[in-house]
Amino acid sequence: MQETSGHLEREAGIPLAWRAVEGRGPTVVWLGGFKSDMTGTKAEALADQAVAVGRAFLRFDYSGHGESGGAFTDGTIGSWRADALAMIDALTTGELILVGSSMGGWLACLIALARPERVKGLVLVAPAADFPQALMIPEMTDADRAALARDGVWMRPSEYGDPYPITRRFLEEAADWSLLPGPLGIDLPVRILQGGADPDVPWRHALALAEALTSQDQVFSLVRDGDHRLSRPEDIARLLAFVEELCA
Repeated sequence: MQETSGHLEREAGIPLAWRAVEGRGPTVVWLGGFKSDMTGTKAEALADQAVAVGRAFLRFDYSGHGESGGAFTDGTIGSWRADALAMIDALTTGELILVGSSMGGWLACLIALARPERVKGLVLVAPAADFPQALMIPEMTDADRAALARDGVWMRPSEYGDPYPITRRFLEEAADWSLLPGPLGIDLPVRILQGGADPDVPWRHALALAEALTSQDQVFSLVRDGDHRLSRPEDIARLLAFVEELCA
C-alpha cells in the first residue's frame, strides 16, 4: 500500500495538490499550518504510519501553499477552511480524525463544527485559534500599522524564512471565524500537544482553546521544552500515539 497523489480543481481553476493512502477508517486528515506545506516532518510521519498499518490518510496544500495553485496573499481563513472542506468532501468517506498543526488546529475545530456527523476526534499540535487577532495584531508596531494602512500588506518577520505578507483583508476576515472565548460545542475526544517553550503560540493560548471546548474527553500534553514545530523524534512519537489512540 502506497500513497497516491493528484489535484482537485477549485474555484477559478485553482488546483489543490493532495496525497492520500487508501485503507481502513477512520481517515486521518492532516491540516497544516500557516505558510507551511504537506511535506513537513509531522505530515510525512503520519503518512508513513498510515502506510504501515493500512489506514486511510489524506494530506493536502491549501491554495497559495506548497504544490497548490493560487497566490498566498489571496488566501484567508475562510478560503482555506473552504479548501479543507472541499478536499474532505471529495476525497474521503466515513469517520475522520483531524490532525491540525498551528493554524491547522484552528481549521480542525472549524471543520468539526461544520461536519459534526463525520469527525470522530481531534489531535491538535500548538493550536493557533484566532491567531491574527490574538497573537499577530498585538505585536504590530506603529510602523507596521502604517505600512498596512499604506500598502494593504504588512511584511511580518519570520524565524522560518522570508517575511510573511499579511494582508489587511486576511486580518479583517479572520475575525469572522473567531472561536474564543467559547464555549465551543465540540463534544468528541480531543488530544492537544503543546510546547512549553513555543515562541509563536504560548501554551496559555492553547490552553484557552482547550477550556473553551465542551468536550470532557480531553488530554492537554505540555512538552515543557518543546518549541512550536514539535518535530523532534520524541515529539513525533507522542503525536503518533495520540493518533493511534483515537483511531482505535
